[in-house]
Amino acid sequence: MDFDAEPWDYLAVSEAIDIEHPLVQSIASELRTGDDIAYAHAAFDHVRDRISHPMDTGDTRVPWRASDVLEQGTGLCFAQSHAYVALLRAGGIQAGLCYQQRPGFVHGLVAALIDDRWVRLDPRDPAVRFSASADALAYPDDPIHPTVHAAPHPTVLNALKGMTALDAAALPASL
Repeated sequence: MDFDAEPWDYLAVSEAIDIEHPLVQSIASELRTGDDIAYAHAAFDHVRDRISHPMDTGDTRVPWRASDVLEQGTGLCFAQSHAYVALLRAGGIQAGLCYQQRPGFVHGLVAALIDDRWVRLDPRDPAVRFSASADALAYPDDPIHPTVHAAPHPTVLNALKGMTALDAAALPASL
């Protein structure tokens, strides 16, 4: 993996990764019951199980800020990744954003430093199970862009911010 920032930037707040928001802090506090691995697992399960993907549910809302995703309980893969990264960082775990090239669109996922190892994790798919030792991906055969971003890629963030309602055609086809 390549990294586009300094190590401490993977613990930082950003416009989309609003780790200082009271809701993010509250959920992080509720989930923090064990060591870093247990916390990362609990945060993964929280996002995977409680944040629905609007294309699965027909919800037309398009939140992009982590706190909004957690509050509304919905978000595209990118937004789900923002929520998971925010929870990880709020719990003191370095995490960043990764992107995977799918046929016709880009898919968002997370890279996290868990137990001294960076792993890629995809909380979007209910069939994906957390792993602290290996990548856990919904689409393991599709190519992953090598860079772990400390903040959302501008192409992704601008697309999300520009959407007032769910429009799959407005999602980035590539980075």
